[in-house]
Amino acid sequence: MDFSDTPEEAAFRADVQKFLNANATLRKPGDPAQRVRYLEGPEPLRAAKAWQAKKADAGYAGITWDARWGGRGGTPIQQVIYNQEERRYNVPRGFFEIGLGMCIPTMMTYATQEQCERYVRPALRGEEIWCQLFSEPSAGSDVAGLRTRAERDGDDWVINGQKIWTSGAHYCDYGIVLTRTDPNVPKHAGLTMFFIDMKSPGIEVRRIKQISGSSNFNEVFFTDVRVPDAQRLGAVGAGWRVSITTLMNERLAVGEAPGPDSEDFLRFARKIDVDGEPAIRNPAVREKLASWLIQTEGLKYTRFRTMTALSRGQAPGPEASIAKVVGANKLQDIASVGMDLLGMSGAVMDPDLVPLQGWFQEALLYAPGSRIAGGTDEILRNIIAERVLGLPADVRVDKHQPFNELTRS
Repeated sequence: MDFSDTPEEAAFRADVQKFLNANATLRKPGDPAQRVRYLEGPEPLRAAKAWQAKKADAGYAGITWDARWGGRGGTPIQQVIYNQEERRYNVPRGFFEIGLGMCIPTMMTYATQEQCERYVRPALRGEEIWCQLFSEPSAGSDVAGLRTRAERDGDDWVINGQKIWTSGAHYCDYGIVLTRTDPNVPKHAGLTMFFIDMKSPGIEVRRIKQISGSSNFNEVFFTDVRVPDAQRLGAVGAGWRVSITTLMNERLAVGEAPGPDSEDFLRFARKIDVDGEPAIRNPAVREKLASWLIQTEGLKYTRFRTMTALSRGQAPGPEASIAKVVGANKLQDIASVGMDLLGMSGAVMDPDLVPLQGWFQEALLYAPGSRIAGGTDEILRNIIAERVLGLPADVRVDKHQPFNELTRS
């Protein structure tokens, strides 16, 4: 691995820092990162759209994308460098990651030239927002078990069914949806992908109130929703192959836990007392902190492998799965121990009354979801076992069985 920027990368990093210094506020040490609840309300959305447009105008949105779509035509390592630098600043996030990280790359791979000319640039500028409609009540980790059906009717398809846990569906303009178009073949073979207007007749979006107090997930119901065949992505029955493009991008789009991290906990442990002295002096706290710091370093160097591969123009391996499964579990552990140290005050959610503005309280509630979104722990461990350790794949008794003959759970 090469940990140093090349001269070209160092020059690009300096340009990024200059742009951010001129247009954003640097985060102070110890400041909590952007809160999950920030995603609520119209004002944060307006602020995020304005920042996205400013990034696009400066050439820092879609850095690797073709210039004809409004991108920079740059390298993957330049995108990594920009992301590294932007994380140090207080800028609006959380609205475009799914669309730009997962949906639009799928569109650029499978949509027509005319469709890309219509949809890619507005998404890059934050003028239109996209969501991903995959998970269902009976198809979460096993996406291929989905039951939302699309039936051909002339030049259209008619979609009926339900999706769930769709982030941002209540403010999104468009989405990509995976449907079942042939139940008479094995489950992976009968899927087809479409892109849809989220304001189409027959689409109903219901927000889900989460235990963390936020409400960014949604149920989405489809009742006789008509979609032109021209909005099909890939061949009929090839939806699983198309979805793999989306899912591989998802590992990178949602792979990094939002925090608090080990450094945040270290600052916290220096300020709060346990048995009359700073928590940092407590042996149990120090043991936990040492474990997290080791994991943090391991994650950093694992990401460096990805960065090195990108810098050399190579395709990264399964590092994103390793980073996500370790980072998500570490986040939940940090939040739990932080709450233990807060004692009775851990029950207080008012950010004006508790340390770190209630970051540990909020993290304890959203951390479990980070172990599910973008692939559950179990799915990611299977990927690591098969692709890193070379272990045999799980036995699949339903591999060749038609979907309509499978036992419904």
